[in-house]
Amino acid sequence: MPHLHVVGAVVLRGKEVLAARRGESRYSYVAHKFEFVGGKVEQGESEEEALVRELREELGVKARVIGHFKTVSHDYPDFSITLSAYFCEFLSDFSCTEHEELRWIPLSELDPEAWAPADAPLVQSLKTMF
Repeated sequence: MPHLHVVGAVVLRGKEVLAARRGESRYSYVAHKFEFVGGKVEQGESEEEALVRELREELGVKARVIGHFKTVSHDYPDFSITLSAYFCEFLSDFSCTEHEELRWIPLSELDPEAWAPADAPLVQSLKTMF
């Protein structure tokens, strides 16, 4: 089974977190689910470099990585994933170019079931932190 090493950005605005809703996908178990913006770590990149690049590519935003939040692993039916999430700060405006929707969700209203399964444990951790 293929394994992916990916990174995700936890961006907070007060007591809200930025959520990106995926569009259609060949993997039905993640289609239209929320996720943290990010993507694959390319060979030769650090996790932080990959995250800054992915944020620039997906949102057109200049961002700064603040620090590591949590790393989780998940086995999907077709592949496995290691997801390292980092708290990030946006240094410029951003726009939605690759996702079905971007939404600021109050931390008190986070529902892990609405998120991609690999992201759900991170969402649960955020709920308990705040």
